[in-house]
Amino acid sequence: MKDNIYNQLCTNFDTLNLSQMKLNLDNVIDDISSNKVSISEGLLRLTNCEIDFKLKNAANSIVRVAGFPFQKELKDFDFDFQECVNQQKLLELSKLHFLDNNENIVFLGSSGVGKTHLATAIGIASAKQRFSTYFIKCNDLFMQLKRAKLENRLEARLKNYAKYKLLIIDEIGYLPINQEDSNLFFQLIDMRYETKSTIFTTNITFEQWDKIFFDAVVANAILDRILHHAHIITITGKSYRLKDCLFNKE
Repeated sequence: MKDNIYNQLCTNFDTLNLSQMKLNLDNVIDDISSNKVSISEGLLRLTNCEIDFKLKNAANSIVRVAGFPFQKELKDFDFDFQECVNQQKLLELSKLHFLDNNENIVFLGSSGVGKTHLATAIGIASAKQRFSTYFIKCNDLFMQLKRAKLENRLEARLKNYAKYKLLIIDEIGYLPINQEDSNLFFQLIDMRYETKSTIFTTNITFEQWDKIFFDAVVANAILDRILHHAHIITITGKSYRLKDCLFNKE
């Protein structure tokens, strides 16, 4: 009789996709039988196992679909090599309080200094906390928006990018930005302004944005919205890509 109940319970777990409850069932039954825990405590333990497993899977799923170029976190960043980066400031940002305040982060510095690594690290921290997060290169963003405009679905595409709790736009200013790009970029930034958080990486100083963007007025309007509530992280160190080469010469 007990075997029939046990087998039916396992079948029910399979039907309901409760794999962790099934996996931990025997241990919980043993603890209940030996009076180590009550039936209620045993059920609580089983459900906690299942909830923890599903939450972890949900976080991993958000990380997978976020479009990160690599899986690098803050612990992988060499703060000793890049001494100009305030490690405590980055650790504080990784706690994600800036998301609660709809604040932005701008990583500013020349090529190879670790801007994308740091932006990705904070993005992964956000995704692991199950915040909707998406990473995209600036040029890819422009291409997607222009294609959507040609296909008469620009509004839907803008709303799609505007919905993310955290959007990461990488490499602003590495490629020329024409008038159409400028206008489309402004629309997106304006939609996210004071409602969501965005991380930007750029090698262009803010004084140069009016030269990079086709229209200086639009460039200033974009900057005004980005910088109004923003943490600016300026990186002036050496290129990570030259790190091994530099060390080998020493």
